[in-house]
Amino acid sequence: MSYISSNRTPLLSKIATNDGHAEKSPYFDGWKAYDKNPFHPTQNPNGVIQMGLAENQLCFDLVQEWLVNNPKASICTEEGVDKFRDIAIFQDYHGLPEFRNAVAKFMGRVRGDKVRFEPDRIVMSGGATGALELITFCLADPGDAFLVPTPYYPGFDRDLCWRTGARLLPVVCHSSNNFKVTRKALEDAYAKAVEANIRVKGLLITNPSNPLGTILDRDTLKELMSFINEKNIHLVCDEIYAATVFRQPNFVSIAEIIEEDQEYNRNLVHIVYSLSKDMGFPGFRVGIVYSYNNAMVECGRKMSSFGLVSSQTQYLIASMLSDDQFIGKFLLESSGRLATRHKDFTDGLRQVGIKCLNSNAGLFLWMDLRGLLRESTVEAEAALWRVIINDVKLNVSPGSSFHCSEPGWFRVCIANMNEETMKVALTRIREFVLRNGDKPGRKEKSCQSNLRLNFPFRRMEDVMRTPCIMSPHSPIPQSPLVQART
Repeated sequence: MSYISSNRTPLLSKIATNDGHAEKSPYFDGWKAYDKNPFHPTQNPNGVIQMGLAENQLCFDLVQEWLVNNPKASICTEEGVDKFRDIAIFQDYHGLPEFRNAVAKFMGRVRGDKVRFEPDRIVMSGGATGALELITFCLADPGDAFLVPTPYYPGFDRDLCWRTGARLLPVVCHSSNNFKVTRKALEDAYAKAVEANIRVKGLLITNPSNPLGTILDRDTLKELMSFINEKNIHLVCDEIYAATVFRQPNFVSIAEIIEEDQEYNRNLVHIVYSLSKDMGFPGFRVGIVYSYNNAMVECGRKMSSFGLVSSQTQYLIASMLSDDQFIGKFLLESSGRLATRHKDFTDGLRQVGIKCLNSNAGLFLWMDLRGLLRESTVEAEAALWRVIINDVKLNVSPGSSFHCSEPGWFRVCIANMNEETMKVALTRIREFVLRNGDKPGRKEKSCQSNLRLNFPFRRMEDVMRTPCIMSPHSPIPQSPLVQART
């Protein structure tokens, strides 16, 4: 597509046409492969199965049952239409009081009611994507940086960098300690930034982790608080998978940590939350910023004018989250179904010798295929990924797209499909490993594909030379990405 007019004058702005929302990643190429040839059990049984979508579809029956039994929750039903005018007219950017109250209560319940969240500190945004960008606009100037432990969700590059001009600096973690972030790794990354004259404004963490499916323990969270207090930088905690924990140990929110020790500077702490993962509502675009910093709340509320949650959605969500009996049943059932799905899939992989990182949360597995690589390189990982996409017909995401420094890890989403599709996916994996388990990467030579190979993992030195890491999360016409899924 041309962005230049006949007289060589740019038709669009630089920020709109730069590569900050680019497609240059295997993560995105996998989506395109699925979009061209989507699996269907009867209409296209040989199509690509979507395992690159971290979506929770395991409890929609419970939600649908609630909607049938609570028609007044929607202004588009005969029982609820009397509220249509009140909800349809202008609402300010603070959000409906009943919505903020319900969300604050739900956030506390998901965290075991160990902490209380104040409704007046809740700032709305259009999904977690909008919430992360909103925080970045409020905390950082163009050129400023956030430290991020690897591996991390590819969309962070877009969310925090594209329009803000900020940058992400990797804190490299390793499989030798299950990718646990250490104080030494944090100090090394911070020192390199200082040496390069880059101002670090904060540390971004995901708890539970995407793509690892692990949680940060209490001691690690305390270490992170000590680090950001010492450096006087912000801590942004993405906790959008908080209710996906399906077995011990229990999730510990950063909110608990700062309540336990009043010496921590809570003005530096900000939580990002949404209903996309815990409730399975990514299409509702309910994003939340919860900050302990009064100035951040005030500025964020003004900034939220560009990405509010519709009042109709607020009204429905307020009613649903206020139903204590339903929420209790939903959270319990969701945890149980996630545990079953996780066990079924890992057991199936184990039968053919495939291991995954030991995890207890999330909607995915961090699958270890290092033993199937021809050699321990990103190129060999890409070759194996091509075989999986083209021959096995599974859209899994290679670790390089998550900025993982060790080749051979793949994220596999397991909660966005029914049991029958899961069984098909497992059968394909088993047959592939049994047939080609020696050196499957060699099959890459016979794959005729127009998928590009791109390797988004960068060394710290590469990041220092660029204003923003490129993002793999870019929609194209007729692509499922236009639905703002992750």
